[in-house]
Amino acid sequence: MRIGELAANSGVSVRSLRYYETQGILLSSRTSGGHREYSDDAVDRVILIQELMAAGLTSAVIVELLPCIYSGTTTPAMIERLRQQREDIDRRARELLATRDRLDDLIIDARHRLAV
Repeated sequence: MRIGELAANSGVSVRSLRYYETQGILLSSRTSGGHREYSDDAVDRVILIQELMAAGLTSAVIVELLPCIYSGTTTPAMIERLRQQREDIDRRARELLATRDRLDDLIIDARHRLAV
């Protein structure tokens, strides 16, 4: 599929797809006319990239982990890196929950002041 089709199917801008290519986390081939072409699994790959980035992983970390994710090539260092990333996500999730709880308290206090 071409870049515009991948963008439409994945919900990601063409600009982001080009960025992913420059970072080495998305691969394409070129037609004889020079147009980018992506494999059928590119949509799933872009969605995974978006999920990992939304979770706070950088493109450099994603490149590091791609062999583990896509080819099944795994080293103890990759497993440790994945574990560390998961711990970081867990920590940030706990922080977000604590912030949400503080906001709940503020909402309750604000409503109480309105009622008085």
